[in-house]
Amino acid sequence: MNAPRVIALGCRLNLAEGERLRTLLAGKSDLVVINSCAVTGEALRQTRQAIRRARRAQPSARLVVTGCAAEIDREAIAAMPEVDALVPNAAKLDPAAWSLAPLPSPTPSPARAARAPAPARTRAFVPVQNGCDHACTFCAIPQGRGPSRSASLAEALRAVEEALAAGAREVVLTGVDLTSWGHDLPGTPRLGALVRAILDAFPQLARLRLSSLDGIEIDPLLCELIAQEARVMPHLHLSLQHGADLILKRMKRRHLRRDALELVARLKAARPEIAIGADLIAGFPTETAAHHAQSLAIIDELEIVHAHVFPFSPRPGTPAARMPQLPRDLVKARAAELRARAAARRSAWLHSLVGQPLEVLAERGGTGHAPNFAPVALPAGTAPGTLITLTPSSLQEGLLA
Repeated sequence: MNAPRVIALGCRLNLAEGERLRTLLAGKSDLVVINSCAVTGEALRQTRQAIRRARRAQPSARLVVTGCAAEIDREAIAAMPEVDALVPNAAKLDPAAWSLAPLPSPTPSPARAARAPAPARTRAFVPVQNGCDHACTFCAIPQGRGPSRSASLAEALRAVEEALAAGAREVVLTGVDLTSWGHDLPGTPRLGALVRAILDAFPQLARLRLSSLDGIEIDPLLCELIAQEARVMPHLHLSLQHGADLILKRMKRRHLRRDALELVARLKAARPEIAIGADLIAGFPTETAAHHAQSLAIIDELEIVHAHVFPFSPRPGTPAARMPQLPRDLVKARAAELRARAAARRSAWLHSLVGQPLEVLAERGGTGHAPNFAPVALPAGTAPGTLITLTPSSLQEGLLA
């Protein structure tokens, strides 16, 4: 085996960077890289677990940790006996950092960060933005990723071109705060301009999908493209976080409940098939039963069918960690209620797709996804990368079939 083992945890940006690391470190077969996550206390626990598991699996390998945990919890991760070295998050795509000298510090160019790897799947994740300039009270990611940086338009187009040349049929634009793309570039272009440029430059691109978006930052052109452009997938994942205005304010989010409701209503009026996803945090400090009820209700009001529910866990050094905390059993119970409500909504939605023709992108493992990201079981022998139209007749264990 000539390739290193790269274990990417957490967000889609980490997954995209993991693929790039496999290419960058080709030939280092004695190396294990943990591209870590520290977005929540649970994510940090999983990072530690992954480090220990990787060491047990390959006791003689060189084990290096990068990613957000390597920044936010640097001393604690470095002190783990399983860890041989850390590579700073900002430097992990810089070849100079992988001399494995102790704690190197060079910073890669935006171009290097934007380069997309040859995709391991028919869907390619293309990072076009990194870092975050916002100060949400619960979030430690700016500490791990630094300020917002955008790939230039030329760099982003080159990355998409490489993904298509490697066989991708679908490109997913990713970033820590994707809708802030362009704010640091000459002329301060908006994300809609990047999406328009990609569609114009690559008529052969079958599908363009967007990762998590901050709804309040969706610019008019991007809104128009999501609503009207067939090659932009009808799948909108919102960084929503909560359904109650007071909690949103205490989180220092920049939107209110009505902003999300109005955005989704406007998009669904223009494109009814749009499937809505959202991140939701349960048990934020000071959350009352009434606040929690508003989060439960917004799942139905927005028709959220792709929900990512996180029980709140305090991150040291964040303002939310200093707020009055709820009992852990209550936080877990509220997260379970949100997940149950979201699962019911998702099940009803999937059942509604039975009998409808769906164009599915075939992936490995005998499954694929429709434009709205509904998972579909494929006929035996369907080649990965094939676009196939199917009419599911049933729903089996969460898969349309």
